[in-house]
Amino acid sequence: MKANSLKDLHQIQRKLVEQQQVAAAQEAARSEAERHSHAERSLFVRAAGAVQPMRAHRRVHLAPDQPAPLALQQQLDDQRVLLEAISDEFDAGTLLDVDDALSFRRPGIGLDVTRRLRRGDWSIQGEIDLHGLRREEAREALATFVREAHRRGWRCVRVVHGKGLGSPGKTPVLKGRVQSWLVQKSEVLAFVQARGDEGGAGALVVLLKPAPAMPVR
Repeated sequence: MKANSLKDLHQIQRKLVEQQQVAAAQEAARSEAERHSHAERSLFVRAAGAVQPMRAHRRVHLAPDQPAPLALQQQLDDQRVLLEAISDEFDAGTLLDVDDALSFRRPGIGLDVTRRLRRGDWSIQGEIDLHGLRREEAREALATFVREAHRRGWRCVRVVHGKGLGSPGKTPVLKGRVQSWLVQKSEVLAFVQARGDEGGAGALVVLLKPAPAMPVR
């Protein structure tokens, strides 16, 4: 740059000084920023200690799917139903005592038990009437009634099956079925034909096992 006068020379000098000052200020700012950054890194290292970068893994390991929970209670219920199932094919005729009135008693149960049932020594605590039910309905209703009666601790119940007077040929089909079903129920100890005032040939008086004692806590 060529100075044409003393005035121009002074202006040039002033600009050079300003440029030097700006450059010095920029350098000072850059130095301060580096110093601050270094101070922050040093502070992190002192606080966290020596660290190493994590190694990158390309594969992601997922936990295997857990098997679906087993419906244990449902399985137990199904097994119980199978154990409690009663069949229409079971022939109870050879297990029945037929004297003056029909009766049944399990092995080990004495004749005195059926005699006492006939006399009414046990109070009848519940009753089910199977009149008007189809065979499948009657079978399910009887099984449910016996199971619930035993659970409640009832010892003596009455099962009304009817005399079959309304059946084709006046044959008491349901009567024989009920006897067979009761023989297959483990809760039943004995049964006898009801007395005339309790239903006679259209009903049975049934003695059930005692309910298991509840554990004392």
